[in-house]
Amino acid sequence: MNWQLMWDSLPRMLGGLTLTLQLIVGSLALGALVAFGVALLRLSGNRVVETLAAAYVFVFRGTPLLVQIFLVYYGLGQFEFIRDSILWPFLREPYWCAILALTLNTGAYTSEVLRGAILSVPQGQVEAARACGMSRALAFRRIVLPVAIRQMLPAYGNEVILMVKATSLASTITLMEVTGIARRMIAQTFAVFELFIVAGVIYLVLNFIATRLIKFAEWRLTPYLRARA
Repeated sequence: MNWQLMWDSLPRMLGGLTLTLQLIVGSLALGALVAFGVALLRLSGNRVVETLAAAYVFVFRGTPLLVQIFLVYYGLGQFEFIRDSILWPFLREPYWCAILALTLNTGAYTSEVLRGAILSVPQGQVEAARACGMSRALAFRRIVLPVAIRQMLPAYGNEVILMVKATSLASTITLMEVTGIARRMIAQTFAVFELFIVAGVIYLVLNFIATRLIKFAEWRLTPYLRARA
């Protein structure tokens, strides 16, 4: 073990941490919006819309993320109408291609988590809200959605952890985030073991922080359980 090399490589790898965090935060934020819309479509009662939403979820949950990144980065440019569209200045950049692929992937997984959480809300609470004079939309916003978010947090925490690790695949399309920098340094030093250990420790720390944040959110959103304890 070359401990000196591991220590010296740490500042360079931390230089890619900003890009890694941008990929994590950007994809999770946009993916949450996609997931919310898809979950509502899955629960809309319209058979055609439900089928389309289910097909999207099936495709992005059933295919590897690496394949999805390659299809977005290398595949979209094959179509002339995309190259001629206003989206091309974004889609020709690896950064936005990675964001798009990660967003669509996490949106598919999160939509199923959210849909299951919404369906698990006790029907009695919804009926009580309706009996108090709330409209369907108001009951959803003030009763169903807050309860569903509390219930989905443990499962969503797993998705956050998976997305932190998934950002390492962005290095395959030339992005110099933590893994990309590690791969470049390995090509220069051939110290595969030492440098990947350093990169792994960085991701481990990120996931530790993510799990703490999720646990804090659970603690804040369940005051009735804290009072009972």
